[in-house]
Formats: sequence, structure tokens, C-alpha cells
Amino acid sequence: MLNENIHALRKSKGLSQEELALKLNVVRQTVSKWERGLSVPDAEMLVAIGEVLDTPVSTLLGETVPASEPEGLQALSEKLEVLNDQFARAQESKRRALHALFIAIASITVLLLIALAAIGGSYLEWDFSNPEYAVAGTMLHGFEWVFARMAPIILAGSIAGAIASRK
Repeated sequence: MLNENIHALRKSKGLSQEELALKLNVVRQTVSKWERGLSVPDAEMLVAIGEVLDTPVSTLLGETVPASEPEGLQALSEKLEVLNDQFARAQESKRRALHALFIAIASITVLLLIALAAIGGSYLEWDFSNPEYAVAGTMLHGFEWVFARMAPIILAGSIAGAIASRK
């Protein structure tokens, strides 16, 4: 909501991200992060954005408040706290999903290694004069050859990712 409002008001004033950033004494990437919802400005910066864009802070935050009602810093900080909390929860959710993905990749890799060890190349004893056995054996051998070379890299990467993404 805040990110969309900053973007829309900046565009309606005919300002680029660079121009808005210069007026606010921040870098363009900061404005970009605000507009993409990757971060939120603090209370003082919201007041500055409101002044530069000629709009009340309440409008930036997506609420319609009568113009006669004064905007207090306490109310502003409470709204920012809610936005920061939502942002933190979203980041935590992404971290948990990534952590689970790395653990799943490592688990699947280990299970496939165990399965290939259990098969142990028994397909080499098949009667390859039968075309179906020949195709199946060739595909299994090809998969085993590629997987045996890639499994250590996949396993090491997924373990490193799981460690890096834990809390």
C-alpha cells in the first residue's frame, strides 16, 4: 500500500526516482526499495516524502483522514511499526521456505544415492537383446553416471544453503 502510493504520487508529480532521491537526500536505490516494498521509510522520512510530494502522510499510508485532524508522530510511528512488522514477517516466511527447500533437496539427494547404491548396477546383468530392457538400462545408467558426478555438488550446496538460511 505505502509502496504503491509513493510510486503513484511520484509519477503524478512527474518526478523520477533519481529526482525524488535528490530532494530527500537519499540514493535512488532507497526510493526503488520503498516502491518495490522491500523496505519502508522511517517516520521522519515519511514526513519529508509528504512535503516533497505535497501530500499528507496519512495519504501516503493509504488512509483518508480529514484535513483538520493533525498528524501526530505517535500515530505515524505506530503505523510504521505495523508496516515494519508485516515486512519482517514476510522476510521470515521467505527464509523458512528457503530453509525447507534446501533441506528437501539434501534429503532427496541422499535418498537417491541410497537407492542407486541399493540397485548397485544390477541392470548391467539384464538381457539387453530385449529393446525395452536396453532402453531402460541405458537410461538408468545415464542417470546414474550424471547423478554420481553431480550429487556431491548438490549435497554440499544444499547443506550450505540450509546452514546459511537457518535462524
